[in-house]
Amino acid sequence: MTDGVFRFESFDLDVIRGRLSRNGQPIHVEPRAFALLCHLVQNRDRVVTKAELLDAVWRGRFVTEAALTTALRTARRAVGDDGSRQRLIRTLQRRGYQFVAPTTPGPAGAATGSGPTVSVPGPPARSRASGADREVIRFCRARDGTRIAYAVSGDGPPLVRTANWLTRIDVERTVDMWSHWFDGLTRDRQLIRYDERGSGLSDWTSPGITVEDWIADLDAVIDAMDLDRIPLLGVSQGGAVALAYAARRPERVSRLILAGAYARGRLVRAADDNERDAAAVDLDVARLGWLTQDRSLLRFFASQFQADAAPERWDEFVALQRQTTSAENGVRFLEALAHIDVSALAHQVRCPTLIIHSREDQRVPVAEAMKLASLIPDNRLVLLESRNHLLTGSEPAWAQFLHHVNSFLAA
Repeated sequence: MTDGVFRFESFDLDVIRGRLSRNGQPIHVEPRAFALLCHLVQNRDRVVTKAELLDAVWRGRFVTEAALTTALRTARRAVGDDGSRQRLIRTLQRRGYQFVAPTTPGPAGAATGSGPTVSVPGPPARSRASGADREVIRFCRARDGTRIAYAVSGDGPPLVRTANWLTRIDVERTVDMWSHWFDGLTRDRQLIRYDERGSGLSDWTSPGITVEDWIADLDAVIDAMDLDRIPLLGVSQGGAVALAYAARRPERVSRLILAGAYARGRLVRAADDNERDAAAVDLDVARLGWLTQDRSLLRFFASQFQADAAPERWDEFVALQRQTTSAENGVRFLEALAHIDVSALAHQVRCPTLIIHSREDQRVPVAEAMKLASLIPDNRLVLLESRNHLLTGSEPAWAQFLHHVNSFLAA
């Protein structure tokens, strides 16, 4: 094609010189992702099949579909898009991909601007001064010597998110299932995240995986940050840890947010033989999936976290899990979580608490949110219209979630 520069939104894509810029500022993009973006933009008048992309970008070399998924995700993030919004790059199930943003072609060399490189992958920049684009990863030690990795992002009042199943702080912000959480929670706020022992960048060889160990991990991070009283956000399993911490360390917690949380693991809360059998089967399926790395079993487990997500999101969840810990540790986590019970501590929570839960959560039933509301003295319960345990960025419930969280923290 004779056109060398393509303009869309605030971007200039120079396919001849191999440059992408936004408002005149260059954006560095990994070469495979850049080639993928160029091919989609140049062929924007049609759907490009997966096979064509693999051939165009990797030129006949054998690669897995995971490589294509990674390059596609990186290309989307470079232009401020993601798999949920699909504002620029659209996925058409079973057909392929298409670049759908209004685009103006121009002659080669027409792109202008110079300046510092913006690193990709990373969250799409809201502005060049955005504190969310500045992230620092540090390490500290829990009292038993276990090394804990933590990340500090954004500017403003701190919010600590307790670790949940399963994290890797250097990767999760680039994954579609978590990137909107990162983006939403770092607006005018400093977000502190960490990898619990046994996963992510923290030590994988810790002898203990108990509530007491998880409290010690959180203590270590808060001590390392030299924080006084802070709000805590606990998502899913992280809710049990946040609740226990707020009860045990009331002087350190100003507000508590429990999202999709529970106080009792599935085997503990089973009320009859049928529920106990169902909980045991669920644990066995997940355990076998980890030990054998059977994709169908791992995918079934992933589907419970985002029931309404596209299957490719389940595959992304499976791929992320494989990066977070070993199969042996994965099984240890599963068994510990099935037996967790911090319900006896709930009445000791003294700070204001926001309990927010999907009405049709497929992983943790809404009855657990109501149980928490009956136990914690000063709480507000908000139920969202969703089937997802982890909210997606494209559903209306996500915007409502952020509204309630921001209002609660500003009160």
